[in-house]
Amino acid sequence: MKLMLVGTRVAAAAAAAGVLLAGCGGSASKDKDGPDPKPSGSAKQGGPATGEEKTGASKKPDPKQSTLPGALPSAYDFTPDPDRVPKNAAQARKLTRDAALGENDWTAGMVRHTPYESGGSWPVLPDSCVWTRSALPSGVLDSFTRRLDIPAQGGKGRVQGAVTVTVHRTEAGADREIKDTVQESFRCPNQELGGGQRLSGLMSLQFDQKDVRNADASLFEAGKYTGPESGGVQDYVWSKSRIGPVTTAVSVKGAKGYTNTDLLRIAAEGGAKVLYRVELELK
Repeated sequence: MKLMLVGTRVAAAAAAAGVLLAGCGGSASKDKDGPDPKPSGSAKQGGPATGEEKTGASKKPDPKQSTLPGALPSAYDFTPDPDRVPKNAAQARKLTRDAALGENDWTAGMVRHTPYESGGSWPVLPDSCVWTRSALPSGVLDSFTRRLDIPAQGGKGRVQGAVTVTVHRTEAGADREIKDTVQESFRCPNQELGGGQRLSGLMSLQFDQKDVRNADASLFEAGKYTGPESGGVQDYVWSKSRIGPVTTAVSVKGAKGYTNTDLLRIAAEGGAKVLYRVELELK
């Protein structure tokens, strides 16, 4: 049953990635050993909960299920168990580390990047469009990243991937992260990641909720990436999703010998699997 569910989520994410590719007409690149798959929009996302922000997930409408075997649901209907939603930093750290993908969890042949893990800080994109990092905002309980590569082989270059899981104090805070992220690509279509890494031509698209089948909200970003050992300008794809107060982000930097479709498939697989693991943590 678990295998079928993961397969269904991969199919849903792959379909969403196809929508992005058709809509944006390009590919993208974004990641670094700093603010990797942009686990946030900006530092302004933190802050204590207000009367409008509720911990846990809101009730969702019942989906109209297809009777066809293996068919995707027509709406996302998962509601986190309030008792399983992290209430403090220690609980959040357990969730982020359990949900983040390791080298045996994403796609075949992946190995650990150096550095492999990072957490406890927050990426900030100021008006200079040069990424920096700061302490976690008060509205974020934890944010944790793992980086994984597909090694260079068979005439192909090294693909670099990263997955970030972030736990907010409230669902509203996590939703702000999604909305702020979309605005970043409009504000800074060209971004400096540090260490000679650069993103250009970035475009973000948040999907209409009716088109999202495996999360409360999802977006994709696309552009180009250049950096040391990149072998020139490469495609880059990046996605972010939300389930209740938890966000997930997956980035994939392209390499020689890989098409945009290859990168979208890799990103869709990683995104689907980390969302499924988040569900397991929250159910």
